[in-house]
Amino acid sequence: MSKIDFKKELKHLYQPSSKEVTKINVPPTQYLMVDGHGDPNTSPQYVEAVEALYAVSYAIKFMVKKGALAIDYGVMPLEGLWWADDPASFTSGDKSKWQWTMMIAQPPFVTPQLIEQALAEVKKKKNPAAISRLRFECYAEGECAQIMHIGPFSEEGPTIEKVHQFIDALGQRVGKHHEIYLSDIRKAAPAKWKTIIRQPMK
Repeated sequence: MSKIDFKKELKHLYQPSSKEVTKINVPPTQYLMVDGHGDPNTSPQYVEAVEALYAVSYAIKFMVKKGALAIDYGVMPLEGLWWADDPASFTSGDKSKWQWTMMIAQPPFVTPQLIEQALAEVKKKKNPAAISRLRFECYAEGECAQIMHIGPFSEEGPTIEKVHQFIDALGQRVGKHHEIYLSDIRKAAPAKWKTIIRQPMK
């Protein structure tokens, strides 16, 4: 059985510097996604989305491991695209008006058929509330700037500003604010949380 560590293989995408902003080219990637809105700290919709994403992602992992492919791999980290219809509410901290897409990247060998099987299995066993809202989609960001933020989410402001200044000096921001959550926040101290801050640019 072969083992793959995608975070290690895609080091340039998942292990950026925490000291300086870097420019990268992100290839089209297939994701399981769920859309929603509201404050992630208080919204039941957000909790349901994350639960469904992990349940199906782990079901896929075990199907691949036990199936004909016989590949063992680590489930990829949770990622989020964030925006607001009124940009002012996004920067003012009024999270109740935030829009989001939570997502988990899937390996290139995962097919729509495998997704359907995993969805059916999870529905039968757990049937999480957001499972009907899941979709499987290819997402292409292309040229982006990114940096590693170390610390609680509430202190991301200066790190995000650093990314924006980097882009503004070279071109312009496009697309949605993107975060990748590398730490298990249930176990790690907030001061040690690792979050990749990524912003598409042109």
